[in-house]
Amino acid sequence: MNAGGVERIGVLGCGLMGSGIAEVCARSGAAVVVVEANDDAVASGRKRVITSLDKAVAAGRLDGAVRDDILARISFGTDIGSFADRQLVIEAVPEIIELKLDAFRRIDAVLQDPEAILASNTSSMPIGRIAAATRRPEQVLGVHFFNPVPVLPLVELVIGLQTSDGTMARAKAFAEGLGKKVIVAKDRAGFVVNALLIPYMLSAIRMVEAGHATAADIDTGMVAGCAHPMGPLKLTDLVGLDTTLHVANSLYEELKEPHYAPPPLLLRMVDAGMLGRKSGRGFYDYN
Repeated sequence: MNAGGVERIGVLGCGLMGSGIAEVCARSGAAVVVVEANDDAVASGRKRVITSLDKAVAAGRLDGAVRDDILARISFGTDIGSFADRQLVIEAVPEIIELKLDAFRRIDAVLQDPEAILASNTSSMPIGRIAAATRRPEQVLGVHFFNPVPVLPLVELVIGLQTSDGTMARAKAFAEGLGKKVIVAKDRAGFVVNALLIPYMLSAIRMVEAGHATAADIDTGMVAGCAHPMGPLKLTDLVGLDTTLHVANSLYEELKEPHYAPPPLLLRMVDAGMLGRKSGRGFYDYN
């Protein structure tokens, strides 16, 4: 497996998504530079990658020596200038447009390769707006991975109005080189998957909010009755209630369709810090 000829990759952000992206890129044989905001975030991100690789070794899916080689191909730091020689940089910061615009300005300023691709892992935000923050909008697109990145095979490529055909072709080769299945979407809020998925998750939250059914019964209904691998509320906990809220807000802001509006229960749970698995409690208790 190889990353479609891309040998030097940068990843900005090493949270749940960024750490997974860094891992799969290093697994493909690429040299990966990960940049985080501070030393604590670097340590947490490195720990996530190590934990994921160790689980693969324990499950017999990865040899210990291969695990060491993969980890050796990832360097971690806080200096965005270390992206200077990258052929591709993937942004994986939180779903807040101001953070993403600032990230792309800073990445664009340090990249030395005039052909380098700038990609966002955003799950909902407009690629055209992000691209406008750079001097090379034709080389900007969305490369949307799914959580957990080392496991789920899908990547959505999101093409902005100014994204060149060459950029799209190179990004497709990169994603397929990681062993991913690729779908292509135009630059519309939510792209393909979240435009369909978020209303489904919000409908399940509204059912709980109205007292129509319990979270467990809703999830059991969709797993046992519709052959879904996971119910919508366990999925919301996995995605993160805060992330779900950000995506819902982005969809509603652009499309103004009622089924994208976040229910009050989701707002209250996020306010209370009940973010799902990452916080230990969401629609289920993980403590």
